[in-house]
Amino acid sequence: MKLKRQTGIAHWNALCRLAFCVSLNEGTAPVYTNEKLEGGVEMSWKVFAGEYADVFDGLLHLRASKDGYGLDGDGLVRCLRAHVQRGLTHLASGSDVRTLMQFDDKWLNQAPAKSTP
Repeated sequence: MKLKRQTGIAHWNALCRLAFCVSLNEGTAPVYTNEKLEGGVEMSWKVFAGEYADVFDGLLHLRASKDGYGLDGDGLVRCLRAHVQRGLTHLASGSDVRTLMQFDDKWLNQAPAKSTP
């Protein structure tokens, strides 16, 4: 809810897409936790990816392979959830973001993180 208020983004699927991309910007693999988050939102792949399903599918497959999650159905689901959870945590951290413009400056106008070998 904090993110919805701060950004003005009304739909969970849009926030989850953004969180996924923010997490992908990190060079390291996210840690998957099997815990059910309180107040978590369940959505189908079609709702999450929308018209960009092919793009998100490609990104997910690349990162699942790179991050060691595997390319089977379970591995892809774990990878997606781990990236979305990490991305939401990053997006919600701090109190310096109060407007969509500040949100854009902080999260969307930055260079990708360098991964360490």
